[in-house]
Amino acid sequence: MARRISVAATAPFGADVLERLAAEHEVVQLLTRPDKPQGRGRRVASPPAKEVAQRLGIPVEQPAKLDSSVGIAAHTVVVCAYGLLIPNELLDRALWLNVHPSLLPRWRGAAPIERAIMAGDSETGVTIHRTVEALDAGPVAAFRKFAIAPEDDAGAVYARAAEVAVELLGDVLAQGEPRFEPQSEEGVTYAEKIRPEDRELDPGAPAQELVNRVRALSPYIGARLGDLIVWQARVADDGSFEPVEVQPAGGRRMAYDAYLRGRR
Repeated sequence: MARRISVAATAPFGADVLERLAAEHEVVQLLTRPDKPQGRGRRVASPPAKEVAQRLGIPVEQPAKLDSSVGIAAHTVVVCAYGLLIPNELLDRALWLNVHPSLLPRWRGAAPIERAIMAGDSETGVTIHRTVEALDAGPVAAFRKFAIAPEDDAGAVYARAAEVAVELLGDVLAQGEPRFEPQSEEGVTYAEKIRPEDRELDPGAPAQELVNRVRALSPYIGARLGDLIVWQARVADDGSFEPVEVQPAGGRRMAYDAYLRGRR
């Protein structure tokens, strides 16, 4: 059953979920972060979710912070990779459903898919929970597991999570009053935001650990090996770490073999 909803989203994952939701529901409002300078040229750019909303004709609002002055255009708000704290005064005005790409309470926080891949997890999932003031700690309406394949990078897992999220939301939104179960406090882990030091590849670390880091940071962030960004890698036949696709400083992505030939 189609529902009239608002969406709060900013990042690529949120943009993907927004587009999929708009194909099945009446999205009457997007709340997203303000435009900001990006890239080397520091040109002001729109968040990915805003680009999707504008293409689909969805009204966009970009408050720098959320407070009582912000209007909510629907009784239900789907939150996905938004990035702003939602105060209780707004939480009380509508049903806020948060889409979190992990099996909560594992990997609460900003980078659940990246941290799951770095940790070598073989499965993850999506949890739909009620948004509360505490970080990703609200009662759960629905969840579903799925496998992380050994070759999956973060982009592949995010795409699968978006697909699963919209299927779960369809079930939850079809309920007149969604049913929620308290979230367990056992097994809580936190997925901290990716920091510059998280991107660095330590040549002395185990090869599989390095490959997992590359997978976790591709295709949006990129792991670093000296002056190179490493986008794909594998464990070689001799057990060593082997870059597959790299990007030199100021250059384009290329096969590692081509990069090595260019240095000769």
